Amino acid sequence: MFKKFLPLPFILFLTACGGESQVKQNPEPPTAESGPFIYLGPPPTTQDIQEFKVQLWENIISEDRCGGCHNSQVGQAPYFARTDDINLAYNAANELVSLRTPEDSTLVQKVAGGHNCWLSSPQACSDIMTTWIANWANIEGQTNVIKLVDPVIKDPSSNKSFPAQSTLFATHTHPLTSRYCASCHASSATIPISPYFAEQDLDTAYQAAQSKIDLNNPELSRLVLRLSKEFHNCWGDCQTNANEMLTAINSMASAIPLSVLDNNIIHSKALTLPDGIIASGGSRFEQNVIAKYQFKTGSGTTAFDTSGIEPALDLTLSGEVDWIGGWGVQFINGRAQGSTTKSKKLYDLISATGEYAIEAWVTPANVTQEGPARIISYSGSNDARNVTLGQTLYNYDHLLRTTNTNINGMPAQSTPDADEVLQASLQHVVVNYDPVNGRTIYVNGEEIQTPDTTEPGTFTDWDPSFALILGNETSGEFPWAGSIRMLAIHNRILDHSQIQQNYSVGVGERFYLLFNITDLINVPQSYFVFEVSQFDNYSYLFQEPFFISLDKSANPQSIPLIGMRIGINGSESPIGQAFKNLNLVLGSTLYNSDSGQHISRLGTLIPLENGAQNDEFFLTFEKLGTHENIMVEAQPQVPLPPPNLEPQSRIGVRIFSEINATMSQITRVPVQNSQVKASFNNLKQQLPSVTDINSFLSSHQMAVSQMAIKYCNELVEDSSLRAEYFPGFDFDLAVASAFSTNQRDLILMPLLNNALLTGMKSQADLVEVKQELNNLIDTLSLCSGATQCDSKRTKTIVKASCAALVGSAVSLLQ
Repeated sequence: MFKKFLPLPFILFLTACGGESQVKQNPEPPTAESGPFIYLGPPPTTQDIQEFKVQLWENIISEDRCGGCHNSQVGQAPYFARTDDINLAYNAANELVSLRTPEDSTLVQKVAGGHNCWLSSPQACSDIMTTWIANWANIEGQTNVIKLVDPVIKDPSSNKSFPAQSTLFATHTHPLTSRYCASCHASSATIPISPYFAEQDLDTAYQAAQSKIDLNNPELSRLVLRLSKEFHNCWGDCQTNANEMLTAINSMASAIPLSVLDNNIIHSKALTLPDGIIASGGSRFEQNVIAKYQFKTGSGTTAFDTSGIEPALDLTLSGEVDWIGGWGVQFINGRAQGSTTKSKKLYDLISATGEYAIEAWVTPANVTQEGPARIISYSGSNDARNVTLGQTLYNYDHLLRTTNTNINGMPAQSTPDADEVLQASLQHVVVNYDPVNGRTIYVNGEEIQTPDTTEPGTFTDWDPSFALILGNETSGEFPWAGSIRMLAIHNRILDHSQIQQNYSVGVGERFYLLFNITDLINVPQSYFVFEVSQFDNYSYLFQEPFFISLDKSANPQSIPLIGMRIGINGSESPIGQAFKNLNLVLGSTLYNSDSGQHISRLGTLIPLENGAQNDEFFLTFEKLGTHENIMVEAQPQVPLPPPNLEPQSRIGVRIFSEINATMSQITRVPVQNSQVKASFNNLKQQLPSVTDINSFLSSHQMAVSQMAIKYCNELVEDSSLRAEYFPGFDFDLAVASAFSTNQRDLILMPLLNNALLTGMKSQADLVEVKQELNNLIDTLSLCSGATQCDSKRTKTIVKASCAALVGSAVSLLQ
């Protein structure tokens, strides 16, 4: 790719501000506090200039951005931020942007390098500048074509890897980090900042420190460079402190042996992630994004809003929140919260359209969280919100305040219990709302069939004083554990095709790694290509492998491939070898000169060792072409005898959804009955969520009893349903007549037949249960006077008998 070189005077002007203007005839560029700038110059002469003015120029002309230097009144060329003539500013800006590939624009590269970035993160400035230029170019929905090019060709090198045990770290490095860095980089700090390499718990500190230590080049370790180059948190003279840290890391590294690759192994050439090609082959639909978080910063306490829509709704991280390598944040017991002032832009821009889409890539930590646990919430307290995306066990919950729901956004829309849509894995989730179709939920590109039973309303009751918060409620009482890799808030819904488009693009920092195998198969410019990303702080994801030659004239023929493995830092990874069973032929009719040959649909995780910048990868083969190396799998160790645990009960309890379905089956009252459904939504969090009988609590029984009472009440109060269920029983009789010996069977036998006669091998004894219910009726029938013993009490006794049976172990045990 050819680069355009700029004249030296132009470069000098662009890289530094200098000089003073003698005459200022036009209005000064606005400051951050001065409010919107009113342009009084000549009008734009074309529609493209108008787009430049609205999408880019108005965002960069303030003094704290580009207008402080590159305004003609100030005197710093090029004058792309001049305020006297938009047409001349446009002419200057055209030399600095690439409308086809906005990320390659000179303006983007300058702020990415730290030049006059108005935020603490050059990455955030770069993303925002890219967005502004892309908006000017109006390239939404276009797809970028990835061009594969030859990478650096190098053999796998001998490397040092972190040992499994933390002994060396504890001896040499941890004494310094725990003593001098614990005021920030420990969970016990007043304002804890990840990574926690100063944690008192040694294993936690060891894991966190590995990405900050370069065993092969200790002088390049971040722990050293932060002291020597950035003068960060020095405890004395910075250079002396850096030398002290370097000595500690050198001592640790010198005790770790090199991993040297066996000469008999058939291997590809080697690559690191930075040697790869960025896998950005698709464009997201973001025409109506008003807030966006990609979490690229990787450190600090701020998650930047890179939507480019002012005001920027940046979020402050607090509590137990960790940055994830490859972009993302992990919530353990913390939050990311915006100010109420900046959050008001959500109120303003969503209220204006009456609709929205909240789109996120999330990984719930588990499927046992309740509350609902708050994933994303625009709220003011535990029971007051505008909108919330939450988690209850296997369900996503969509709470929204409208004129037809209450202040807490209830009733909520939730994914179906039985579908178990929410899983502890990376998922693309979109919740939509518009005043015609109401609420919809999409997961991994597909709509979840969970109709919104609440009539659509308006946002006139929304509160503009609420705050956007991730991972918790404003009170801190509903924490959510999991990771968010990306969040985008749109002030229009996303339709099905747009959701699938964004889902197919994926998320995070991803690379194509081209492993050269030319010398093994004698096909020019031949590669195995993997899509690789850092999955979390501990592993890499390898997926979508294919074989290709970059020489279009190449014609590979019948090349055998058996047993491919992934190597890292001089040795094969001990785990994650999902491709070791491959046995196929490369080339011939299966090969396409444009797209190559797909190898496998599998993906795998490889443990991270020295950090994303330093880990070196390669491939090994049992057989490739004419080369062969027979691999002998190590014999697995004989497993230890199983521990002699306490005997486990063969009896379990039904969980919340099963209890609900069982009560419906016994009483024949549908689970969709409005009264039953409302009670279930309120009590669901109090019902059992696991089948272990030892975990059953008295609070669970209280919720079970309330659900039983609600089902039985609906059964008895519905005249047609009770007539069908209890044929022949007269509910208008007084107590004395209603519960004679013969009459009682008209109540008890339908209940017992529906609850007990299920064909189970082990079941409660019908005679004994019937006697217990008879005793209950005897007790409840003790009344005096016509008023106390009328037909109203008859219904009450039937409801109580029903609830006693439905809420008993008959419904709970399995």
